[in-house]
Amino acid sequence: MPTTELTARVEVLGPPGHRHDEILTPEALAFTGRLVTAFADRRTELLRERRRRALLLASGAALDFPLVTSAVRTDPVWRVAPPAPGLTDRRVEITGPPERRMTVNALNSGAQVWMADFEDATSPTWDNVITGQLNLLDAVERRIDFTTPGGKRYALGDRLATIMVRPRGWHLTEEHLTVGGRPAPAALVDFGLYFFHCAQRQTDAGHGPYFYLPKIENRYEARLWNDVFVLAQELLGIPRGTVRATVLIETITAAFEMEEILYELREHGAGLNAGRWDYLFSVIKNFAHRPDFVLPDRAKVTMTAPFLRAYTELLVRTCHRRGAHAIGGMAAHVPGRDEEANAAALAKVRLDKEREAEDGFDGSWVAHPGLVPVCRDVFGAVLDGRPHQIDRTRDDVDVSAADLLAVRRISGPPTDDGVRANIAVALRYFDAWLRGSGAVALHGLMEDAATAETARCQIWQWMRHGAVDRATVLALLDAETAALAGELPHARAAQARDIFERTALAKELPAFFTADAYARHLVRHPARRQEVQP
Repeated sequence: MPTTELTARVEVLGPPGHRHDEILTPEALAFTGRLVTAFADRRTELLRERRRRALLLASGAALDFPLVTSAVRTDPVWRVAPPAPGLTDRRVEITGPPERRMTVNALNSGAQVWMADFEDATSPTWDNVITGQLNLLDAVERRIDFTTPGGKRYALGDRLATIMVRPRGWHLTEEHLTVGGRPAPAALVDFGLYFFHCAQRQTDAGHGPYFYLPKIENRYEARLWNDVFVLAQELLGIPRGTVRATVLIETITAAFEMEEILYELREHGAGLNAGRWDYLFSVIKNFAHRPDFVLPDRAKVTMTAPFLRAYTELLVRTCHRRGAHAIGGMAAHVPGRDEEANAAALAKVRLDKEREAEDGFDGSWVAHPGLVPVCRDVFGAVLDGRPHQIDRTRDDVDVSAADLLAVRRISGPPTDDGVRANIAVALRYFDAWLRGSGAVALHGLMEDAATAETARCQIWQWMRHGAVDRATVLALLDAETAALAGELPHARAAQARDIFERTALAKELPAFFTADAYARHLVRHPARRQEVQP
């Protein structure tokens, strides 16, 4: 067990904001500092291993199920912890950033779970990060409300969704909070502040501190999270095993270690989620140098593609063998005023959720309260009074490494509309992200960082293999930049284009646009300095 002593100075460099002092208390900062002191070096080593493995895959190394952990996969006995209070029935989960209006609407939506997302749906300005923590604290205390500019008031109802929090991934840092003079891992900042303020409150209320874990690439990263949970519970005197965590299987490497990831988290495990857009992004990113992994237009890569079917069916089988929930992917439609368009979109959402429910998933994600009823109805029909279908073990599923990598079976050239759509989505998302919005409704869909990552990586891959030429991309980029500047007078069109050029048109493909954009555009000179001495 790592040391529980704070051995380094904690400094807050971010500008002050309304009620920030309620979150950034000396005690909360000291707790977060202890987590960083204990685990930051291990995180650094794991990120180094990520880069090493990415280079191996780019050079043509094979990807397969690890031989060294075969005993974990073949052992029929072990199980994850039983479902925790509030997480037994998860048929509908709504996701979104912890903004005040979203917090109230999501908790009142009729979904069983709300995932408060500090990661892909949040642009990590310092105010967004700390205000998000305040909104969660207010929600747990049942004192949150929201009034629109028009005077309409939203308040919490009687039946609320269970809160799960998704901290930022291991790869990101929080430049506004340093420990020992170094930026803190963003994951530990998001986790630590929420856990300190809300873990005991949630436990006393009959639930607990529940989390979604993003961007995990292997069992070692899951083990690190488990050790974080153990230490955090120890420091605050919360019984070991109170934490529950669901892991998003949204990287291609994690797909080959699903059982191992659950095993590492087994005393805190709650399930796995099929993070479809990040998963697609990971496939493209890791095999972008290979011509046999070139995909067609993003809109044509549906969950019925063989390699994605293999991934989701393996996820269900893995979860149910180990007593865990299997949660399906995002329905991103945003209902609008066009009734005919809404009906067509809802029909697609229904078909998608029917496929998931029939495959054995126990629930699924939606991005908008208007999609809760259709998801609830679909899963309700299959569950037929049960809270889940974990007893359906899917022993008929047999997925090989080749099945998970069978991308070439849906390969095809991109269309002009597909290239333009990727550029348009990426540019508009980058612009919104720079202005502080991480979840953006574009063309009837709720887009987040995952879809923007997929869009810009596809452009890079298509250019690399000659599926589209650079001149065409630049011409479309000129047109879309001009269109963006004309649509939104407050847009940062030039800065959004700059991010696009650096992350989609560079010689080498950057792993994430968020790290680059954050370092260049979101870090501000500190307006104050708050210190916690060791």
